Amino acid sequence: MASFNKVILIGRLTRDPDLRYTPSGVPVAHFTLAVNRVRGAGKQEETDFIDIVAWQKLAEICQQYLTKGKLVAVEGRLQIRNYEDKEGQKKKAVEVVANEMQMLDRSQKPEEVGARAASTGGQSPVEASVSDDVPF
Repeated sequence: MASFNKVILIGRLTRDPDLRYTPSGVPVAHFTLAVNRVRGAGKQEETDFIDIVAWQKLAEICQQYLTKGKLVAVEGRLQIRNYEDKEGQKKKAVEVVANEMQMLDRSQKPEEVGARAASTGGQSPVEASVSDDVPF
């Protein structure tokens, strides 16, 4: 039987994305989404804070256009990493590796819309980053 690992989330950024580069120069962005869920018969809302990792061009787009509080949809895969901290304690990190990101807030600033269109030839940044991957 084949495996399937796909996650789709909609939430708000808890902080601006943190863009860094690997030693070989590959961009990687980290950010956290606050995602609400309903719990129990009382319909009480709770919030999960989910770590997101974006690589390469998508990482740069996230850093350029996303800010704390923005509503976004992220599609990707769940990844669980094991590592040792500085004290030698074994730790586990659960994160979503983003394949796609869609900004859901409407921009209130005309200069953001103009900058986005100018930098991507009129396409949204996400559409521009994946347009070469579309087989049709």
